[in-house]
Amino acid sequence: MVLTPLRTAISVFLTALCMIVAAMLPASAATFQVKRGLNLDQWVTWPQPDRWGDKDAMLPYPEWRKFIDAEELAYLKRAGLDFLRMPVDPSPMLSPQGAALRQQLLDQVLEAVRLVNAAELKVIVDFHMITWEDAVGMNQVLGQEDRFQDYLTLVRDMAKLLAKEDPAWVAFELMNEPGMDCNDPAGWAQKQKQLFAAARSSATRLTLILTGGCMSNAESLAKLDPRAYVDDNLIWTFHSYQPFLLTTQGATWAGDFIRYVTGLPYPLSSVSRSDLDAILDQIRTRIRAEAPIARRAGMLSYLDEQIATIDTPEKLAAEMEKPFIVAADWAKRHGVPASEILLGEFGMIRQEYGQDFTVPASERAVFYRDMIALAEKHGFPWSMWSYGGAFGVVNAFGDDKAEPDLMEMIKGLPPAP
Repeated sequence: MVLTPLRTAISVFLTALCMIVAAMLPASAATFQVKRGLNLDQWVTWPQPDRWGDKDAMLPYPEWRKFIDAEELAYLKRAGLDFLRMPVDPSPMLSPQGAALRQQLLDQVLEAVRLVNAAELKVIVDFHMITWEDAVGMNQVLGQEDRFQDYLTLVRDMAKLLAKEDPAWVAFELMNEPGMDCNDPAGWAQKQKQLFAAARSSATRLTLILTGGCMSNAESLAKLDPRAYVDDNLIWTFHSYQPFLLTTQGATWAGDFIRYVTGLPYPLSSVSRSDLDAILDQIRTRIRAEAPIARRAGMLSYLDEQIATIDTPEKLAAEMEKPFIVAADWAKRHGVPASEILLGEFGMIRQEYGQDFTVPASERAVFYRDMIALAEKHGFPWSMWSYGGAFGVVNAFGDDKAEPDLMEMIKGLPPAP
């Protein structure tokens, strides 16, 4: 599809109009206020694009509704959580394969919102784009202007539906972890302004959640200028999986290095130096035996560099707090309340699918506790990744439950500040 000059002009006009309308609204804090949350699952069965028009494969939607009922939602509420972040992959609604179900899928998202709210949990609808090889995904939406215009239309339609709900109980995150502008934030900043305008044009009271580029890291958030939005009904979000060496051990989807790294304890100082050296030697042996020959030397050097940044309690604590300090400094500079800075994702892998190594539950509980303490020290609300799967907090894979350590830690937290 070729983007017409008229379509571009309309988009520019709507952006300008939305900014004018926002400037006329009274200033206020974000309507949507939360403290402690959990990310729901996105895909479990991963239906391929050729099934996106099949009701049996797609409904109910989002897919977590097939596995999580009202009783389980009530359990999360009793555990002390006050909101859920609900990832929704918009790709089926953008692709020809899912065109016949587009409106039904939108309506199903609204039903899911009401199901969560009925459990007295607030909800963030998170448009969670991923990369699909055979359908519209993150790369096409951010790399092709006509696809981005389609995405703008979908954002506008979703916001219009959510505008029917109580704005104190639902918010809309316009795009999860935009995969662009790690070096130059200007392109993402411009696209996000258009997304904001599209959503605000059909939902004047809905809290919108904005983020930096480059996978929503804190450094990219700090490159944004909130003065570009004459609107106080906003929440700003960043994600942190620091230290990556510990939080994504064994992951096969996170580059060609970390898949060889397993067995590291949290924190490293919880074992003796001789025991840590033995674990590192096993990792080095695995790299030398299995990694591509041309990459081995670089991987071994990188492993040593990363270990050196977290091998004492003081260095580990500093490394983990870096993103929080970046976000807090940015918020202070721009007068953004800490309660409107959301740590939208953080977590430690439990087990990579199909692999034997499992991070000890007791270590994961300590890590999540430490991250929660950092978020609440800075006054940020937070949302753990995630309900089930590789990072499972409640579930593991399929019907298997994750170890109870982590949820017991959550239940034992003192009241939120």
